[in-house]
Amino acid sequence: MAEISVTKHSKSLYEVRVADRGTLTTHEVSVDQETVAGLAAGRSAEAVIEASFRFLLERESQESILSSFGLQIIGRYFPDYEEQLGSYLAAD
Repeated sequence: MAEISVTKHSKSLYEVRVADRGTLTTHEVSVDQETVAGLAAGRSAEAVIEASFRFLLERESQESILSSFGLQIIGRYFPDYEEQLGSYLAAD
């Protein structure tokens, strides 16, 4: 299972490091608190980002995940993202 670490760099910018089977990728993710609240009220941005990466990693390789993106675009590529996110948060 991949190790995911999320580090806050500014109010809405985070660095996500994904380590799995000897491979490390780094991603820059932006998300504002309004988006976080809409996705998972009461949860931290870090928790929502980590859960989002678990969701993505079940659908594509870590190397296929964009190196820089806004969290809200996940739903454009995966229409079931918002519906499924809760199950990834529950696994925390």
